[in-house]
Formats: sequence, structure tokens, C-alpha cells
Amino acid sequence: MTTQSKSLTTKIGAPLYWILLVVMLFPFDIVFGEQYQFITPPVALFAGLIFAFIFGIPYPKFNKKLSKYLLQASVVGLGFGMNLQKSLQSGAEGMLFTIISVIGVMIIGVWLGRYMSINEKSSYLISSGTAICGGSAIAAVGPVIKADQNEMAVSLGVIFILNAIALFIFPPLGHLFGLSQTQFGTWAAIAIHDTSSVVGAGAAFDQMYFPGSTEACDLATLIKCTRALWIIPLAFFTMWYFRTKKGGEGKAKVSIPWFILLFVVAMVINTYTPESAMAVMEPVYEALVVIAKKALVAVLFAIGASLSLNVIRQVGVKPLIQALTLWMVIGATSLFVVMYTIE
Repeated sequence: MTTQSKSLTTKIGAPLYWILLVVMLFPFDIVFGEQYQFITPPVALFAGLIFAFIFGIPYPKFNKKLSKYLLQASVVGLGFGMNLQKSLQSGAEGMLFTIISVIGVMIIGVWLGRYMSINEKSSYLISSGTAICGGSAIAAVGPVIKADQNEMAVSLGVIFILNAIALFIFPPLGHLFGLSQTQFGTWAAIAIHDTSSVVGAGAAFDQMYFPGSTEACDLATLIKCTRALWIIPLAFFTMWYFRTKKGGEGKAKVSIPWFILLFVVAMVINTYTPESAMAVMEPVYEALVVIAKKALVAVLFAIGASLSLNVIRQVGVKPLIQALTLWMVIGATSLFVVMYTIE
């Protein structure tokens, strides 16, 4: 970054970052009416991307923590608006394919990485992120295989790029193929990498084509969180695999996605609150869901703001081709399965 661009980031980018963040969180629809709900998930992500390209990232560490922890809080908050029994019944059809796709993507990804002569750890991280839940899987598996900063950056950069694309193209593609909310929610949860973009795409699909309903978003969140639990067995398998192959020694830390368990707890609370207490608690649960949705918009802005030109440059062509190929395979396969097995 040149001295001039650093000055631009400091003088204009820093205050503008906070202004945009406040705008993302401001409840325009509640204060002025639903017709003023113009800050949608795709708009927030696009605003973040444009901001990063022009001004860079004025607060990289804060922005990273914001996108991570606010996303986790948002997912937990969304759980207060979901009925556990109905959600499990709706999502059961997508569970089997989730298991098959996780294993299949990992096998294809590792093979493709070897075929393309991509750095083994970067290839494994990209495969893990595509198979399960993007950046969360990479963050969990990275320490296990002792990936260095460059390998982590390349893998996360690839995932961020494809996540940004997914949030824009999936809702109109779902509408083009005539997907129902159940079909779209299942497809998005399987084919989109990060939980943030899955929830964002589901919310955008509901808002654009089924106003007033949250069925696609709720189902996508449920299936994605179920899929994300695969981080735990994958991390332990990875530890065994790399130790066996490389003769590695020592113990690596396995990161457990505790927020997903809290998401399930929130659903249980909402589902099994006694009727006598529901009259008092229902407005509280509804408020938590509204706050979670607003927070998610801010998360998507922060994610977009993380994708600077420097990140795109350091990714490289081969890892991007590998990730794109895996994404197209899982996207096309899951779309076919969803269209012909789920009504």
C-alpha cells in the first residue's frame, strides 16, 4: 500500500467504516416502514467489497473479530425463531446427501490438488472449506495440519471470493430453476461455503421471492449448522491422517464450534417454552431474531470489507481453479439431487 493510499484509508476510510457499520445495523424498516428495507444481505456484502477495494481495511483485526463473533451471535439468535421439531422434519431429507457430499468433496478435492500440483496443505484446507463450512472449517483444520500464514491466507481468500459470488447469484438461480423454499434452503446449505453467506442467501431468497416468510433461511441455517458439526470428526481424522502420512508428532488443538450447540439450545428453548410463559417470552424471542438478522447484515459488510485487492492477488490461479471446480461439482450435483428428490 502506498503512502497516499494509507493516508486515504486513515482520513476517509476509517470514519466511513464506522458510518457504514452503523447504517448496516440501523433498523430502517422498523423505524420508517418495511418499504424502506433497502439494506439487504447482498447490498451489505457489495458495500463491503466496494469499500475494501477503494479504501482498504482500516481495522483488519477488529473487522475479522467482528465478522467471526457477530456471525456466531447471529446464528444463535436465529435459533430463537425456529421450532426444533418442524425444522428437523423439514431438514431430514437433506441430511443423507449432506453426509455423502462432505466425504465426496474431500476425496475429490485432495485428488484434484495432487493432480494440479497445488501445495498439499492449501489444497486440503480448500477442500475442507468447500466440504463443510468455509472459513470455520479452515480455521479449525489449519492448526491441526500446522498450516502457515500464507497457506491459511490463500485458502481463506479463495473461500471469501466464492462466498461473495454465491450471495449474489444463488437467489436468482434458485428462482430461475423454480426452486421452492425447502429446495433452495437445502441447496444453499450444501453448495455455499460459509454459514454467513448461506444464511444471507436464504434470507435474500425469502425476501425477494417469498416476502414475509423465512422458511428458506431457517432451513438453510439448520442444515448448514448440522453440516458444520462435521468439523469435529474431520479435525480428528485430519490429525490422524497427517500424523500417519508425515510421521508428525505432538498434539494439535481442535477447535469446536460451540456456537452451533448454542444454536440448538436456542431452538430447544423456543420449542419447549411452556404455553403459560409463551405470551411473555414470544416478544422477547421475536426481538432476538430481528436483532440477529440486523447483525447478520453487518457481518456480511465486514466480510466484504475483508476481501481487499491484496487478498485476491495472493490467492493465485491454481487454488482458485481447484476451489471453483469443487464448487461447481458440489453446486451442480446438489442442485440436481434437490430438484428431483425434494418437493
